[in-house]
Amino acid sequence: MPKRNLSRTVGRWRSFALAVLACSAIAVPQSAGRAETGAMADYARQASAGVKTLQGWYVESSGLYQKPTDWWNTANAMTVLVDYSRITGDKQYMGAVRNTFSQANKAYGITNFLNDSNDDEGWWALAWIDAYDETHSQDYLAMAETIFADMTTQWETKTCGGGVWWSKDLKHSAYKNAITNELFMEIAASLANRDGAKKAEYLVWAKKEWQWFHSSGMINADGLVNDGLNASNPAACTNNKQTTWTYNQGVILGALAELNKAEPDAALLAQAETIATAAMAKLVTKGGVLEEPPGGGPDLPQFKGVFLRNLVKLNRAAPKARYKAFAEVNARSIWSNDQGPKVEFGNRWEGPFDSGDGTRQTSALDAILAAAAMR
Repeated sequence: MPKRNLSRTVGRWRSFALAVLACSAIAVPQSAGRAETGAMADYARQASAGVKTLQGWYVESSGLYQKPTDWWNTANAMTVLVDYSRITGDKQYMGAVRNTFSQANKAYGITNFLNDSNDDEGWWALAWIDAYDETHSQDYLAMAETIFADMTTQWETKTCGGGVWWSKDLKHSAYKNAITNELFMEIAASLANRDGAKKAEYLVWAKKEWQWFHSSGMINADGLVNDGLNASNPAACTNNKQTTWTYNQGVILGALAELNKAEPDAALLAQAETIATAAMAKLVTKGGVLEEPPGGGPDLPQFKGVFLRNLVKLNRAAPKARYKAFAEVNARSIWSNDQGPKVEFGNRWEGPFDSGDGTRQTSALDAILAAAAMR
């Protein structure tokens, strides 16, 4: 792949920032404008270096990443590559996105990115929606719609009154959880905003999911989303009080923002603000850096980046200075305190660096790109 032209990227960022400031209705002192421009250029350089490291773990023959980065993590990496392209204007990694679209199914032994895990399918659908937004290639959107059609077969009402199952293997994993249903809602609302011919159909699904999710009890008294539902009594499921993972607080922000875009409702953004505010207050270190609750396995490092990525979507719908400040605190801490050799980022964003892999790198890049996007 061609080497990145940093001077050209910095120039692009400076031109963009100055154009935004020139069009703003608020007078900004020249010194402040220079600071804003400089910060954007810094985030662009950091993201550039980080993505280059990420792609060192990329296996072109399979379109996947080296272990421990797994199937659904690769979907998130594709989203990062697309977001990097959109935010910086550097398109050099979009070929990897197309390669994964072509090769990953064969490498994984499936078709249409469909497997036994409904949440896995959801991550891939969102990745291809993002790729469609950047390229306008209809095959990406068609794939997302194919995946969503499969997910709708997993909606069931006898247990907990509705919702999508976490897994198709109900013999071993009969569980209705937050992340799967948040993904389902965000995909439905996103498709409603992109396929005009089927907008009504997708909007019905998105609204039905939100009505069920909101009444399910998974949003606790602190304003955080727990992991899922206790179905010991299938007719009256309750919040299982399990971990409030950061990505459970994240995807719902993107879902609510997309649903509000499809059918504006101030209550949706108010709910998103409540969840975001709770996460930024309760799921952080003393230094205000996002931190995962204890527990979890090898997927755990992926979660925090998902929150920052979706905070961007909420900020786009309802901007708040504290969202921007939060993104910058995390991005600065990653770069200063959680960097290993060759621009590798670890799991603990406040530091110290533990180890590097594609999952950790993708998550940290989500945070750096979030800071860039909010600039």
